[in-house]
Amino acid sequence: MRHCIFLGTIAFLAACQTAPPDPAPTEKVIVKVIKTVEEPVPAPAPTQGQQWLYGSAESRIALKQDWNAIASYVEAKAANRPNASVVLAPGATAEAADFLACGADQPLAAVFDADETLIWNLGSMGYFARHGIGFAPAVWDEWEKTGAGKAVAIPGAKDAFQRMRDAGVEIIVNTNRSNTNIQGSADTLKAAGLGEFVHGQTLYLRGDAPDGGGKDGRRYMISDNYCVIALAGDQLGDIADIFNDKALTPPERKALTAAPVFDQMWGNGWFILPNPVYGPSLAGSMEEVFPPETDWAPPASEE
Repeated sequence: MRHCIFLGTIAFLAACQTAPPDPAPTEKVIVKVIKTVEEPVPAPAPTQGQQWLYGSAESRIALKQDWNAIASYVEAKAANRPNASVVLAPGATAEAADFLACGADQPLAAVFDADETLIWNLGSMGYFARHGIGFAPAVWDEWEKTGAGKAVAIPGAKDAFQRMRDAGVEIIVNTNRSNTNIQGSADTLKAAGLGEFVHGQTLYLRGDAPDGGGKDGRRYMISDNYCVIALAGDQLGDIADIFNDKALTPPERKALTAAPVFDQMWGNGWFILPNPVYGPSLAGSMEEVFPPETDWAPPASEE
């Protein structure tokens, strides 16, 4: 009897040892998978000024009109030779303006800026826009050297040049491109269909005279050999350095262009083409652009 009980006890204990334990309670784990999505980088866009100047139909029309007017003026002057140039004499002011005289045997010439006057620099300006660069001198230097074929003639310029040349007037370019890049600039003008230009004869560059970016010195050099009957550009410095006095505020500079002796010259030997993209014209505070006497607001609505 004891023996049986003993064996039973052992069997019971063995059964207890070999029985699987109760499963432990499980915990639910929620894993959130977060997928990182990179926002697309906005495509670069031209500025409003670039959209208007380089891309709009309105710009093309305005420039075509301007070049027709320049060509008509030059043709008329070539048919009735003037005694005086349109180049301001050294020391001339709004109160005492004087123009260089024309020698009887001097050939006639019309003098033009290059960039945004004769050509649109679409290659370099597009590069700046795509890379978010306002301006980079080193890049521009490379553009002067290698940009031929990537700049285009401004609407109306080629036809106007043909008319002026047919009238016996020499076309001269006076540009602030560097005279260390002579060949590149000449190649760019040629590739744009504007003709061949020779440095020191029909092409004048920054560095040819000691006044840096000023153009009066080069205009005097040109006037030694030619009677200049027209000046055109996209900046007032393409006409006379007097307009680029850094002491002038935008309203004062504007008023200077309206001085009687100067005001009569616009469209009558002096021509400015539109350029809302860069240059000293892009200046002025709110008060200078919107004079206080023009302040206006809509009347308060009645309750």
